[in-house]
Amino acid sequence: MARSYFHLHLVSDSTGETLITVARAVAAQYEGVSAIEHVYPLVRSATQLERVIAEIEAAPGIVLYTLVEQDLAQRLEESCRENASPALAVLSPVHNLLQSYLGAHSTARPGAQHMLNADYFKRIDAMNFTLFHDDGQLPADIEEADVVLIGVSRTSKTPTAIYLANRGLKTANIPLVPNVPLPPQIEDARKPLFVGLVASPERIVQIRQNRLLSLNAGDEETDYTDRERVAEEIAYSRKLFARKRWPVIDVTRRSIEETAAAILEHYRAHRMQFIAT
Repeated sequence: MARSYFHLHLVSDSTGETLITVARAVAAQYEGVSAIEHVYPLVRSATQLERVIAEIEAAPGIVLYTLVEQDLAQRLEESCRENASPALAVLSPVHNLLQSYLGAHSTARPGAQHMLNADYFKRIDAMNFTLFHDDGQLPADIEEADVVLIGVSRTSKTPTAIYLANRGLKTANIPLVPNVPLPPQIEDARKPLFVGLVASPERIVQIRQNRLLSLNAGDEETDYTDRERVAEEIAYSRKLFARKRWPVIDVTRRSIEETAAAILEHYRAHRMQFIAT
């Protein structure tokens, strides 16, 4: 089937992350259609907006925007009507719902979600902790972690940990290596949620082979990519997780975001145990 394309203009007075996430989530539902993205972040003046409008006129298409300044939003809407480019204020339905329910008016603050508040510094602290405790480093600090990810090589521990850190969770990850014992600090740790990550042997072998190819070592015969040895590693990890009664997540067909969402659900239940006591 031939693929078709359309211009998608994303205009934001902040970083544009919200627009990009929403637009890509919706566009992904349409097979055979791809968006040519034009992203315009930090549009906060009439001069900046006029440059954006000129680009939209040169390549008409769908316009999604988040502009809290009403004068800028109205000017963009007017220009879009003139060149027949459908425009939508993505956050307006949410604002209207909150305003109706709360009975209060919002204050126009571009980029308010990115203010340097306590949550922001919490995320920075979590990111620093996570980077310093990647791949089994500094196990003596394990009790300070919110989450500890454990799994054999190539079960997406590091990217998942970084994603969780961006959500404010101090996340350590520890590799399961054949014939190498886990750090003894794990036995005494009570605060962190331990999560076991597994995947199918076929998936692990595929990722490891790609990893070796990227290192120009693809022709080497090693236990690292041997199907039977990998299956043994996975079986051992499952037995260990069952013995420790740690929640287990199979990442074979999960994205990093889906894995993180599942971990966050477990973490909320884990936190409730401390609140209850």
